[in-house]
Amino acid sequence: MIDEKRWQEIDEKEPIPSHILERMEYLRKKHKDVIDDEWIKRPSQIEGIRKAGEINTGVLDEVGKLIHEGMSTQDIDDIVSKYTAEHGGICAPLNYEGFPKSVCTSINGEVCHGIPARHRKLRNGDIINVDCTTILDGYYADASRMFMIGNVSEERRRLVEETKKCLEIGIQAAQPWAHVGDIGYAIAKYAHSKGYSVVRELGGHGVGIDFHEDPFVAHVGSKGKGMVLVPGMIITIEPMINAGKAAVEIDPYNNWTIYTRDGSDSAQWEHTILITEDGNEILTY
Repeated sequence: MIDEKRWQEIDEKEPIPSHILERMEYLRKKHKDVIDDEWIKRPSQIEGIRKAGEINTGVLDEVGKLIHEGMSTQDIDDIVSKYTAEHGGICAPLNYEGFPKSVCTSINGEVCHGIPARHRKLRNGDIINVDCTTILDGYYADASRMFMIGNVSEERRRLVEETKKCLEIGIQAAQPWAHVGDIGYAIAKYAHSKGYSVVRELGGHGVGIDFHEDPFVAHVGSKGKGMVLVPGMIITIEPMINAGKAAVEIDPYNNWTIYTRDGSDSAQWEHTILITEDGNEILTY
């Protein structure tokens, strides 16, 4: 989290453009949900988040090169922590609210927040989500990818591919002066059309100055509802799509890992994006 003195310096040197401030105030008067000014990222902050994103993307590229059947999820954690440290970054998940590892690794029916372990081996046919968040010079970038291990069933392959399509559709909906609800509406409409369900309890979020910021980005929603997407906002979009029903439950032993309640498979892809005046920019993937 940025300290108050540093924030005042940035706000003075890099104020929000007047035409954006005027539109934000107009929308507030119309009783629209508009984010506080402090969460609109300024050029120097965007550049810092972009650099964190470069490392974060590199981490996932490295995992993609090395992941294979028979390795443990702890091996993945080792790859992530080593690459991040070598490039001057910090793994944000480590010790975050007590989380014990540097990355989340979620396999098959695990929706998210899977904890790496030496005994947990990747098997032929598994699908796994690897979720990384990198801190660099105080700035955060967050992304996750799915990996398919060995010979994956057609059902699992389709789930992975259609979930990525859900992410892409959500990003297309994340336009300046649109609403968070537009993102969720677009994702859920597509997922449901393919016979899948969308996890409701977890979602994307603002990111960049802190690990989790406003707004909460639900992957279900209504058009024209929710917080306005103002140029300068940075958010994650990270749909969690289930092959079965949407209901989830938390592991009662570690209080972190989220599972599908019916045991069905789940997939997730995540990007961090910047809302710009003419669209959006992907900062890490």
